[in-house]
Amino acid sequence: MDMHLMTRTGYLASICVAGLIAADIAYAKDASLNLAVDNDGARDCNHLIASGNPDYPPYLWPADDGSGHLIGAAAEFLQRVGDAAGITIEVINAGSWGRVQQHMREGGIDMIAGAFFTVPRLEYMDYFYPAFQGTRTVIWTKDNIDINYRQWSDLRGLEGLTVINNSFGQGFDTYAAQNLTIREVPSLEQGLKMLDRDRGEYLIYEEFPGKAFAARENIDGIRSYDVPVSEESLYLTMSHKSPCNTGALRGRIAQALFKLVTDDVMTDMLEASIARWSTSTN
Repeated sequence: MDMHLMTRTGYLASICVAGLIAADIAYAKDASLNLAVDNDGARDCNHLIASGNPDYPPYLWPADDGSGHLIGAAAEFLQRVGDAAGITIEVINAGSWGRVQQHMREGGIDMIAGAFFTVPRLEYMDYFYPAFQGTRTVIWTKDNIDINYRQWSDLRGLEGLTVINNSFGQGFDTYAAQNLTIREVPSLEQGLKMLDRDRGEYLIYEEFPGKAFAARENIDGIRSYDVPVSEESLYLTMSHKSPCNTGALRGRIAQALFKLVTDDVMTDMLEASIARWSTSTN
Protein backbone atom coordinates (compact mmCIF):
# COMPACT_ATOMS: atom_id res chain seq x y z
CA MET A 1 0.00 0.00 0.00
CA ASP A 2 1.52 3.30 -1.12
CA MET A 3 1.83 6.14 1.35
CA HIS A 4 1.69 9.82 0.43
CA LEU A 5 4.89 11.81 0.60
CA MET A 6 5.18 13.72 3.80
CA THR A 7 7.63 15.60 5.97
CA ARG A 8 8.27 14.26 9.43
CA THR A 9 6.04 17.03 10.78
CA GLY A 10 3.13 16.10 8.53
CA TYR A 11 0.30 13.67 9.07
CA LEU A 12 0.18 10.18 7.62
CA ALA A 13 -2.42 9.63 4.96
CA SER A 14 -5.64 8.47 6.60
CA ILE A 15 -5.70 5.21 4.71
CA CYS A 16 -2.25 4.28 6.01
CA VAL A 17 -3.18 5.12 9.60
CA ALA A 18 -6.30 2.98 9.36
CA GLY A 19 -4.28 0.07 8.03
CA LEU A 20 -1.69 0.31 10.78
CA ILE A 21 -4.32 0.55 13.52
CA ALA A 22 -6.16 -2.47 12.13
CA ALA A 23 -2.94 -4.47 11.93
CA ASP A 24 -2.01 -3.70 15.53
CA ILE A 25 -5.37 -3.84 17.31
CA ALA A 26 -4.93 -7.44 18.41
CA TYR A 27 -1.58 -6.58 19.95
CA ALA A 28 -3.13 -3.62 21.79
CA LYS A 29 -5.56 -5.99 23.52
CA ASP A 30 -2.91 -8.61 24.25
CA ALA A 31 -0.53 -6.13 25.90
CA SER A 32 -2.96 -5.07 28.63
CA LEU A 33 -3.92 -8.67 29.35
CA ASN A 34 -0.29 -9.47 30.19
CA LEU A 35 -0.17 -7.07 33.14
CA ALA A 36 0.16 -9.15 36.31
CA VAL A 37 -2.08 -8.61 39.34
CA ASP A 38 -1.90 -9.93 42.90
CA ASN A 39 -4.63 -11.73 44.87
CA ASP A 40 -6.30 -8.42 45.71
CA GLY A 41 -6.49 -7.36 42.09
CA ALA A 42 -3.72 -4.75 42.41
CA ARG A 43 -0.75 -4.66 40.06
CA ASP A 44 1.96 -7.15 40.95
CA CYS A 45 5.11 -5.08 40.61
CA ASN A 46 7.32 -8.13 40.98
CA HIS A 47 6.30 -8.97 37.40
CA LEU A 48 6.76 -6.17 34.85
CA ILE A 49 5.77 -6.21 31.18
CA ALA A 50 8.16 -4.74 28.64
CA SER A 51 8.25 -4.53 24.85
CA GLY A 52 10.19 -2.77 22.11
CA ASN A 53 10.69 -2.47 18.37
CA PRO A 54 9.97 -5.96 16.95
CA ASP A 55 11.94 -5.25 13.74
CA TYR A 56 15.28 -4.70 15.41
CA PRO A 57 17.71 -7.62 15.21
CA PRO A 58 20.08 -8.38 16.87
CA TYR A 59 18.48 -6.40 19.70
CA LEU A 60 14.84 -7.52 19.35
CA TRP A 61 12.72 -9.70 17.09
CA PRO A 62 9.65 -11.94 17.53
CA ALA A 63 10.16 -15.45 18.89
CA ASP A 64 9.01 -18.10 16.43
CA ASP A 65 7.71 -20.49 19.11
CA GLY A 66 4.24 -18.97 19.37
CA SER A 67 4.93 -17.54 22.84
CA GLY A 68 4.26 -13.94 21.84
CA HIS A 69 7.63 -12.84 23.24
CA LEU A 70 10.45 -10.80 21.79
CA ILE A 71 13.95 -12.27 21.87
CA GLY A 72 17.39 -10.83 21.20
CA ALA A 73 20.19 -9.07 23.03
CA ALA A 74 18.02 -6.25 24.44
CA ALA A 75 15.38 -8.70 25.69
CA GLU A 76 18.02 -10.83 27.38
CA PHE A 77 19.68 -7.77 28.89
CA LEU A 78 16.40 -6.50 30.35
CA GLN A 79 15.65 -9.91 31.80
CA ARG A 80 19.09 -9.91 33.43
CA VAL A 81 18.35 -6.46 34.87
CA GLY A 82 15.15 -7.85 36.35
CA ASP A 83 16.97 -10.82 37.87
CA ALA A 84 19.52 -8.51 39.49
CA ALA A 85 16.75 -6.22 40.79
CA GLY A 86 14.80 -9.16 42.25
CA ILE A 87 11.85 -8.95 39.82
CA THR A 88 10.65 -10.68 36.65
CA ILE A 89 10.58 -8.61 33.44
CA GLU A 90 8.71 -10.29 30.60
CA VAL A 91 9.42 -8.93 27.11
CA ILE A 92 6.36 -9.37 24.89
CA ASN A 93 5.63 -8.62 21.24
CA ALA A 94 3.13 -5.75 21.63
CA GLY A 95 2.93 -4.87 17.94
CA SER A 96 4.72 -2.31 15.79
CA TRP A 97 7.15 0.23 17.20
CA GLY A 98 4.47 2.90 16.92
CA ARG A 99 2.00 0.73 18.84
CA VAL A 100 4.59 -0.02 21.55
CA GLN A 101 5.09 3.70 22.13
CA GLN A 102 1.32 4.18 22.35
CA HIS A 103 1.18 1.44 25.00
CA MET A 104 3.80 3.36 26.98
CA ARG A 105 1.72 6.54 26.78
CA GLU A 106 -1.34 4.67 28.05
CA GLY A 107 0.39 2.47 30.65
CA GLY A 108 -0.44 -0.72 28.75
CA ILE A 109 3.16 -1.87 29.28
CA ASP A 110 5.66 -0.96 31.97
CA MET A 111 8.99 -0.70 30.12
CA ILE A 112 10.69 -0.43 26.74
CA ALA A 113 13.77 -2.53 26.05
CA GLY A 114 15.71 0.00 24.02
CA ALA A 115 14.76 3.57 23.02
CA PHE A 116 16.71 6.60 21.86
CA PHE A 117 16.44 9.79 23.88
CA THR A 118 14.12 12.50 22.55
CA VAL A 119 12.52 15.39 24.42
CA PRO A 120 8.91 14.49 23.40
CA ARG A 121 9.31 11.00 24.88
CA LEU A 122 10.02 12.57 28.28
CA GLU A 123 6.32 13.42 28.39
CA TYR A 124 5.36 9.78 28.89
CA MET A 125 8.38 7.78 30.04
CA ASP A 126 11.42 7.92 32.32
CA TYR A 127 14.91 7.01 31.10
CA PHE A 128 17.31 4.84 33.06
CA TYR A 129 20.98 5.78 33.03
CA PRO A 130 23.51 4.86 31.84
CA ALA A 131 22.62 3.77 28.30
CA PHE A 132 23.16 0.06 27.74
CA GLN A 133 24.28 0.22 24.09
CA GLY A 134 25.49 2.64 21.42
CA THR A 135 24.26 2.58 17.80
CA ARG A 136 25.04 4.12 14.41
CA THR A 137 22.34 5.33 12.04
CA VAL A 138 23.40 5.49 8.39
CA ILE A 139 22.09 6.40 4.95
CA TRP A 140 21.27 3.54 2.56
CA THR A 141 20.93 3.82 -1.23
CA LYS A 142 21.03 1.44 -4.16
CA ASP A 143 24.65 0.56 -4.85
CA ASN A 144 24.52 2.01 -8.39
CA ILE A 145 23.63 5.44 -6.97
CA ASP A 146 26.01 7.78 -5.17
CA ILE A 147 24.39 10.77 -3.46
CA ASN A 148 27.82 11.72 -2.09
CA TYR A 149 26.45 11.91 1.43
CA ARG A 150 28.68 13.77 3.88
CA GLN A 151 26.26 15.84 5.96
CA TRP A 152 22.54 16.22 6.62
CA SER A 153 22.12 19.01 4.05
CA ASP A 154 23.13 16.56 1.28
CA LEU A 155 19.68 14.96 1.72
CA ARG A 156 17.73 18.11 0.85
CA GLY A 157 15.65 17.77 -2.31
CA LEU A 158 15.76 13.96 -2.22
CA GLU A 159 12.88 11.60 -1.41
CA GLY A 160 13.74 9.56 1.67
CA LEU A 161 12.29 6.58 3.51
CA THR A 162 12.19 5.71 7.18
CA VAL A 163 10.16 3.57 9.57
CA ILE A 164 7.11 5.16 11.20
CA ASN A 165 7.65 6.64 14.69
CA ASN A 166 11.40 6.05 14.56
CA SER A 167 13.75 8.62 16.04
CA PHE A 168 17.39 9.08 15.09
CA GLY A 169 18.28 11.56 17.78
CA GLN A 170 16.79 14.91 18.73
CA GLY A 171 19.17 16.90 16.54
CA PHE A 172 18.50 15.02 13.33
CA ASP A 173 14.77 14.72 14.02
CA THR A 174 14.50 18.51 14.34
CA TYR A 175 16.54 19.09 11.18
CA ALA A 176 14.52 16.53 9.20
CA ALA A 177 11.19 18.04 10.28
CA GLN A 178 12.26 21.44 8.99
CA ASN A 179 14.24 20.55 5.89
CA LEU A 180 13.72 17.03 4.54
CA THR A 181 11.00 15.13 2.71
CA ILE A 182 10.64 11.63 4.09
CA ARG A 183 8.08 8.91 3.49
CA GLU A 184 7.25 6.84 6.57
CA VAL A 185 6.63 3.12 6.12
CA PRO A 186 5.38 0.46 8.58
CA SER A 187 8.55 -1.67 8.73
CA LEU A 188 12.22 -1.82 7.85
CA GLU A 189 11.53 -4.77 5.58
CA GLN A 190 9.08 -2.71 3.52
CA GLY A 191 11.47 0.25 3.42
CA LEU A 192 14.31 -1.89 2.06
CA LYS A 193 12.05 -3.39 -0.59
CA MET A 194 10.81 0.07 -1.62
CA LEU A 195 14.41 1.28 -1.88
CA ASP A 196 15.28 -1.76 -3.98
CA ARG A 197 12.34 -0.98 -6.31
CA ASP A 198 13.32 2.69 -6.73
CA ARG A 199 10.39 3.97 -4.68
CA GLY A 200 12.71 6.16 -2.63
CA GLU A 201 16.17 7.65 -3.16
CA TYR A 202 17.55 6.79 0.26
CA LEU A 203 16.62 5.03 3.47
CA ILE A 204 17.58 6.12 6.99
CA TYR A 205 18.12 3.29 9.46
CA GLU A 206 20.62 1.81 11.83
CA GLU A 207 23.61 0.02 10.43
CA PHE A 208 23.41 -3.54 11.67
CA PRO A 209 19.61 -4.03 11.56
CA GLY A 210 19.71 -2.77 7.97
CA LYS A 211 22.39 -5.28 7.03
CA ALA A 212 20.58 -8.10 8.80
CA PHE A 213 17.26 -7.51 7.05
CA ALA A 214 18.88 -6.95 3.66
CA ALA A 215 20.66 -10.30 3.98
CA ARG A 216 17.47 -12.10 5.00
CA GLU A 217 15.49 -10.63 2.08
CA ASN A 218 18.34 -11.29 -0.38
CA ILE A 219 18.60 -7.59 -1.17
CA ASP A 220 22.23 -7.25 -2.25
CA GLY A 221 22.07 -4.17 -4.47
CA ILE A 222 22.21 -1.56 -1.70
CA ARG A 223 24.98 0.28 0.08
CA SER A 224 25.44 2.29 3.26
CA TYR A 225 27.57 5.42 3.69
CA ASP A 226 30.50 5.63 6.09
CA VAL A 227 29.49 8.97 7.59
CA PRO A 228 26.71 8.30 10.12
CA VAL A 229 23.55 10.37 10.29
CA SER A 230 23.80 10.07 14.06
CA GLU A 231 25.39 8.00 16.78
CA GLU A 232 22.87 7.45 19.52
CA SER A 233 22.51 5.48 22.72
CA LEU A 234 19.87 2.92 23.60
CA TYR A 235 18.18 3.30 26.98
CA LEU A 236 15.81 1.29 29.12
CA THR A 237 12.66 3.31 29.88
CA MET A 238 9.60 3.11 32.14
CA SER A 239 6.09 4.42 31.52
CA HIS A 240 4.88 7.35 33.62
CA LYS A 241 1.49 5.61 33.80
CA SER A 242 2.80 2.31 35.09
CA PRO A 243 1.59 1.91 38.69
CA CYS A 244 4.93 0.19 39.34
CA ASN A 245 6.87 3.35 38.48
CA THR A 246 8.00 4.25 42.00
CA GLY A 247 11.23 5.74 43.24
CA ALA A 248 12.09 2.57 45.13
CA LEU A 249 11.68 0.26 42.15
CA ARG A 250 13.42 2.65 39.76
CA GLY A 251 16.35 2.74 42.17
CA ARG A 252 16.66 -1.05 42.20
CA ILE A 253 16.47 -1.23 38.43
CA ALA A 254 19.02 1.57 38.03
CA GLN A 255 21.49 -0.16 40.36
CA ALA A 256 21.13 -3.44 38.48
CA LEU A 257 21.53 -1.64 35.15
CA PHE A 258 24.69 0.14 36.30
CA LYS A 259 26.27 -3.12 37.45
CA LEU A 260 25.53 -4.94 34.16
CA VAL A 261 26.78 -2.04 32.04
CA THR A 262 29.95 -1.85 34.12
CA ASP A 263 30.47 -5.58 33.57
CA ASP A 264 29.98 -5.10 29.77
CA VAL A 265 27.58 -8.04 29.50
CA MET A 266 26.05 -6.69 26.26
CA THR A 267 29.14 -7.61 24.23
CA ASP A 268 28.61 -11.34 24.68
CA MET A 269 24.84 -10.99 24.38
CA LEU A 270 25.15 -9.23 21.02
CA GLU A 271 27.50 -11.87 19.63
CA ALA A 272 25.12 -14.64 20.72
CA SER A 273 22.09 -12.79 19.30
CA ILE A 274 23.75 -12.22 15.94
CA ALA A 275 24.38 -15.95 15.68
CA ARG A 276 20.82 -16.75 16.83
CA TRP A 277 19.27 -14.36 14.31
CA SER A 278 21.32 -15.86 11.49
CA THR A 279 20.26 -19.38 12.46
CA SER A 280 16.60 -18.50 12.81
CA THR A 281 16.29 -16.73 9.46
CA ASN A 282 18.47 -18.76 7.12
